[in-house]
Amino acid sequence: MLKVQNLTKIYDGGVQALTDVSFEVPNGQFLAVIGLSGSGKSTLLRCINRLVEPTDGKIFWNDVDVTAASEDDMRFIRRKIGMVFQHFNLVSRSSVLTNVLAGRLGYVNPFWSLINKFPKSDLDKAMHELGRVGIADKANNRADELSGGQQQRVGIARAMMQDPEMILADEPVASLDPVLAHSIMTYLEQINQDEGVTVLCSLHFLDLVHRYADRVIALNEGKLVFDGLPQEIDDQKFKDIYGRDAERVG
Repeated sequence: MLKVQNLTKIYDGGVQALTDVSFEVPNGQFLAVIGLSGSGKSTLLRCINRLVEPTDGKIFWNDVDVTAASEDDMRFIRRKIGMVFQHFNLVSRSSVLTNVLAGRLGYVNPFWSLINKFPKSDLDKAMHELGRVGIADKANNRADELSGGQQQRVGIARAMMQDPEMILADEPVASLDPVLAHSIMTYLEQINQDEGVTVLCSLHFLDLVHRYADRVIALNEGKLVFDGLPQEIDDQKFKDIYGRDAERVG
Protein backbone atom coordinates (compact mmCIF):
# COMPACT_ATOMS: atom_id res chain seq x y z
CA MET A 1 0.00 0.00 0.00
CA LEU A 2 1.22 3.48 -0.92
CA LYS A 3 -0.01 6.30 1.30
CA VAL A 4 0.61 9.93 0.42
CA GLN A 5 -0.35 12.28 3.25
CA ASN A 6 -0.57 16.07 2.95
CA LEU A 7 2.27 16.19 0.43
CA THR A 8 3.56 19.69 -0.35
CA LYS A 9 6.47 20.74 -2.57
CA ILE A 10 7.76 24.29 -2.86
CA TYR A 11 10.74 24.77 -5.18
CA ASP A 12 13.46 27.37 -4.73
CA GLY A 13 12.06 30.76 -5.64
CA GLY A 14 8.74 30.01 -3.99
CA VAL A 15 7.15 28.02 -6.82
CA GLN A 16 4.48 25.83 -5.22
CA ALA A 17 4.25 22.58 -7.20
CA LEU A 18 2.11 20.53 -4.78
CA THR A 19 -0.25 21.61 -2.01
CA ASP A 20 -1.53 19.24 0.67
CA VAL A 21 -2.01 16.24 -1.65
CA SER A 22 -3.32 13.03 -0.02
CA PHE A 23 -4.33 9.66 -1.53
CA GLU A 24 -3.73 5.92 -1.15
CA VAL A 25 -2.91 3.28 -3.76
CA PRO A 26 -3.55 -0.41 -2.98
CA ASN A 27 -0.93 -2.90 -4.14
CA GLY A 28 -1.51 -4.01 -7.71
CA GLN A 29 -3.57 -1.01 -8.84
CA PHE A 30 -3.04 0.84 -12.13
CA LEU A 31 -3.44 4.51 -11.20
CA ALA A 32 -3.45 7.28 -13.79
CA VAL A 33 -2.36 10.77 -12.77
CA ILE A 34 -3.79 13.48 -15.02
CA GLY A 35 -3.74 17.25 -15.31
CA LEU A 36 -2.40 20.06 -17.45
CA SER A 37 1.32 20.56 -18.00
CA GLY A 38 2.67 22.22 -14.88
CA SER A 39 -0.07 20.80 -12.65
CA GLY A 40 2.43 18.86 -10.52
CA LYS A 41 2.21 15.36 -12.00
CA SER A 42 5.94 14.83 -12.48
CA THR A 43 6.77 16.39 -9.13
CA LEU A 44 4.31 14.05 -7.43
CA LEU A 45 5.82 10.92 -8.96
CA ARG A 46 9.37 12.05 -8.25
CA CYS A 47 8.54 12.82 -4.63
CA ILE A 48 7.41 9.21 -4.14
CA ASN A 49 10.93 7.86 -4.77
CA ARG A 50 12.53 11.09 -3.55
CA LEU A 51 14.17 12.09 -6.78
CA VAL A 52 12.52 15.32 -5.64
CA GLU A 53 12.58 16.05 -1.91
CA PRO A 54 9.14 16.91 -0.49
CA THR A 55 8.82 20.15 1.45
CA ASP A 56 6.18 18.79 3.80
CA GLY A 57 3.95 15.77 4.28
CA LYS A 58 4.55 12.05 4.52
CA ILE A 59 4.86 9.15 2.07
CA PHE A 60 4.47 5.60 3.37
CA TRP A 61 5.08 2.56 1.21
CA ASN A 62 4.39 -0.85 2.73
CA ASP A 63 4.36 0.86 6.14
CA VAL A 64 7.85 2.34 5.63
CA ASP A 65 8.13 6.14 5.99
CA VAL A 66 9.90 6.99 2.73
CA THR A 67 10.17 10.66 3.66
CA ALA A 68 12.16 9.80 6.81
CA ALA A 69 14.45 7.23 5.18
CA SER A 70 18.22 7.76 5.15
CA GLU A 71 20.17 7.72 1.89
CA ASP A 72 21.30 4.16 2.62
CA ASP A 73 17.69 3.14 3.27
CA MET A 74 16.57 4.87 0.06
CA ARG A 75 19.00 2.76 -1.94
CA PHE A 76 17.13 -0.34 -0.83
CA ILE A 77 13.69 1.28 -1.21
CA ARG A 78 14.46 2.39 -4.77
CA ARG A 79 15.43 -1.14 -5.73
CA LYS A 80 11.75 -2.01 -5.75
CA ILE A 81 10.49 1.19 -7.40
CA GLY A 82 11.06 1.26 -11.15
CA MET A 83 10.95 4.55 -13.06
CA VAL A 84 10.00 5.09 -16.70
CA PHE A 85 10.75 8.57 -18.08
CA GLN A 86 9.13 10.63 -20.82
CA HIS A 87 12.45 11.23 -22.57
CA PHE A 88 13.75 7.70 -21.93
CA ASN A 89 16.90 8.71 -19.94
CA LEU A 90 19.10 6.22 -21.79
CA VAL A 91 22.86 6.45 -22.29
CA SER A 92 22.73 7.07 -26.02
CA ARG A 93 26.22 5.82 -26.88
CA SER A 94 25.86 2.61 -24.88
CA SER A 95 24.26 -0.58 -26.13
CA VAL A 96 20.66 -1.46 -25.46
CA LEU A 97 21.81 -4.36 -23.26
CA THR A 98 24.03 -2.09 -21.16
CA ASN A 99 21.17 0.34 -20.66
CA VAL A 100 18.88 -2.44 -19.50
CA LEU A 101 21.52 -3.82 -17.12
CA ALA A 102 21.62 -0.40 -15.45
CA GLY A 103 18.42 -1.50 -13.75
CA ARG A 104 20.50 -3.95 -11.66
CA LEU A 105 22.91 -1.33 -10.29
CA GLY A 106 21.16 -1.36 -6.92
CA TYR A 107 21.87 -5.09 -6.58
CA VAL A 108 25.45 -5.60 -7.74
CA ASN A 109 28.83 -4.74 -6.26
CA PRO A 110 29.54 -1.10 -7.20
CA PHE A 111 33.05 -2.01 -8.39
CA TRP A 112 31.74 -4.57 -10.86
CA SER A 113 29.15 -2.15 -12.16
CA LEU A 114 31.89 0.43 -12.86
CA ILE A 115 33.58 -1.96 -15.26
CA ASN A 116 30.25 -3.17 -16.65
CA LYS A 117 30.55 -6.69 -15.23
CA PHE A 118 27.30 -8.43 -14.34
CA PRO A 119 26.52 -12.03 -13.37
CA LYS A 120 25.25 -14.35 -16.08
CA SER A 121 21.88 -14.46 -14.30
CA ASP A 122 21.55 -10.70 -14.81
CA LEU A 123 22.53 -10.99 -18.48
CA ASP A 124 19.93 -13.73 -18.95
CA LYS A 125 17.31 -11.63 -17.18
CA ALA A 126 18.13 -8.60 -19.36
CA MET A 127 17.57 -10.65 -22.50
CA HIS A 128 14.32 -11.98 -21.04
CA GLU A 129 13.07 -8.45 -20.35
CA LEU A 130 14.06 -7.28 -23.83
CA GLY A 131 12.16 -10.27 -25.21
CA ARG A 132 9.13 -9.29 -23.15
CA VAL A 133 8.99 -5.93 -24.95
CA GLY A 134 9.84 -7.42 -28.34
CA ILE A 135 13.33 -6.04 -28.98
CA ALA A 136 15.75 -8.80 -27.94
CA ASP A 137 17.22 -8.55 -31.43
CA LYS A 138 18.32 -4.96 -30.69
CA ALA A 139 20.41 -5.90 -27.62
CA ASN A 140 23.74 -4.97 -29.23
CA ASN A 141 22.53 -1.82 -30.99
CA ARG A 142 23.44 1.57 -29.63
CA ALA A 143 20.48 3.11 -27.86
CA ASP A 144 20.45 6.15 -30.16
CA GLU A 145 19.96 3.88 -33.16
CA LEU A 146 16.47 2.99 -31.96
CA SER A 147 13.18 4.75 -32.64
CA GLY A 148 11.41 6.60 -29.85
CA GLY A 149 9.00 3.74 -29.27
CA GLN A 150 11.85 1.23 -29.12
CA GLN A 151 13.81 3.42 -26.69
CA GLN A 152 10.81 3.56 -24.38
CA ARG A 153 10.64 -0.23 -24.48
CA VAL A 154 14.27 -0.25 -23.34
CA GLY A 155 13.20 2.02 -20.49
CA ILE A 156 10.50 -0.43 -19.46
CA ALA A 157 12.91 -3.38 -19.65
CA ARG A 158 15.41 -1.44 -17.52
CA ALA A 159 12.72 -0.77 -14.89
CA MET A 160 11.75 -4.45 -14.83
CA MET A 161 15.37 -5.43 -14.16
CA GLN A 162 14.80 -4.12 -10.63
CA ASP A 163 12.12 -6.75 -9.95
CA PRO A 164 9.93 -3.79 -8.98
CA GLU A 165 6.86 -3.89 -6.83
CA MET A 166 5.87 -0.46 -8.15
CA ILE A 167 6.56 1.45 -11.38
CA LEU A 168 6.35 5.22 -11.66
CA ALA A 169 5.80 6.12 -15.32
CA ASP A 170 6.27 9.85 -15.88
CA GLU A 171 4.34 10.69 -19.07
CA PRO A 172 5.84 7.66 -20.83
CA VAL A 173 3.93 8.17 -24.09
CA ALA A 174 3.84 11.97 -24.35
CA SER A 175 6.43 12.03 -27.15
CA LEU A 176 4.98 9.09 -29.10
CA ASP A 177 2.31 8.86 -31.78
CA PRO A 178 -1.03 7.23 -30.86
CA VAL A 179 -0.19 3.75 -32.21
CA LEU A 180 3.12 3.60 -30.35
CA ALA A 181 1.47 5.06 -27.26
CA HIS A 182 -0.99 2.16 -27.09
CA SER A 183 1.89 -0.29 -27.61
CA ILE A 184 3.81 1.11 -24.62
CA MET A 185 0.67 1.28 -22.47
CA THR A 186 -0.09 -2.36 -23.31
CA TYR A 187 3.33 -3.40 -21.97
CA LEU A 188 2.68 -1.51 -18.74
CA GLU A 189 -0.77 -3.08 -18.51
CA GLN A 190 0.67 -6.58 -18.94
CA ILE A 191 3.29 -5.95 -16.24
CA ASN A 192 0.54 -4.70 -13.93
CA GLN A 193 -1.81 -7.60 -14.59
CA ASP A 194 0.64 -10.48 -15.05
CA GLU A 195 3.24 -9.52 -12.43
CA GLY A 196 0.99 -7.67 -9.97
CA VAL A 197 3.20 -4.58 -10.16
CA THR A 198 1.55 -1.38 -8.94
CA VAL A 199 1.68 1.27 -11.69
CA LEU A 200 1.37 5.04 -11.26
CA CYS A 201 1.32 6.59 -14.71
CA SER A 202 0.93 10.27 -15.56
CA LEU A 203 -1.02 10.81 -18.78
CA HIS A 204 -2.47 13.61 -20.89
CA PHE A 205 -5.10 11.81 -22.94
CA LEU A 206 -8.37 10.59 -21.46
CA ASP A 207 -8.77 7.82 -24.03
CA LEU A 208 -5.64 6.17 -22.59
CA VAL A 209 -6.93 6.71 -19.05
CA HIS A 210 -10.26 5.05 -19.89
CA ARG A 211 -8.53 2.14 -21.65
CA TYR A 212 -5.81 1.28 -19.14
CA ALA A 213 -6.40 2.77 -15.68
CA ASP A 214 -8.26 1.20 -12.76
CA ARG A 215 -8.47 4.59 -11.08
CA VAL A 216 -7.49 8.19 -11.74
CA ILE A 217 -6.41 11.16 -9.69
CA ALA A 218 -6.22 14.66 -11.13
CA LEU A 219 -4.11 17.67 -10.20
CA ASN A 220 -4.78 21.31 -10.96
CA GLU A 221 -2.14 23.85 -9.94
CA GLY A 222 -0.68 21.33 -7.51
CA LYS A 223 -3.94 20.51 -5.76
CA LEU A 224 -5.85 17.23 -5.89
CA VAL A 225 -9.15 17.99 -7.62
CA PHE A 226 -10.41 14.49 -8.47
CA ASP A 227 -10.00 10.93 -7.18
CA GLY A 228 -12.20 8.22 -8.62
CA LEU A 229 -12.98 5.97 -11.57
CA PRO A 230 -12.20 7.12 -15.13
CA GLN A 231 -15.87 6.92 -16.13
CA GLU A 232 -16.76 9.34 -13.31
CA ILE A 233 -15.04 12.23 -15.08
CA ASP A 234 -18.13 14.05 -16.37
CA ASP A 235 -18.09 17.39 -18.21
CA GLN A 236 -18.03 19.42 -15.00
CA LYS A 237 -15.16 17.44 -13.49
CA PHE A 238 -13.32 17.67 -16.79
CA LYS A 239 -13.54 21.47 -16.63
CA ASP A 240 -12.38 21.40 -13.00
CA ILE A 241 -9.31 19.47 -14.09
CA TYR A 242 -8.45 21.09 -17.41
CA GLY A 243 -10.08 24.50 -17.25
CA ARG A 244 -13.32 26.02 -18.44
CA ASP A 245 -12.13 26.55 -22.02
CA ALA A 246 -10.72 23.05 -22.55
CA GLU A 247 -12.35 20.83 -25.16
CA ARG A 248 -12.91 17.21 -24.32
CA VAL A 249 -11.38 14.65 -26.66
CA GLY A 250 -11.74 10.92 -25.87
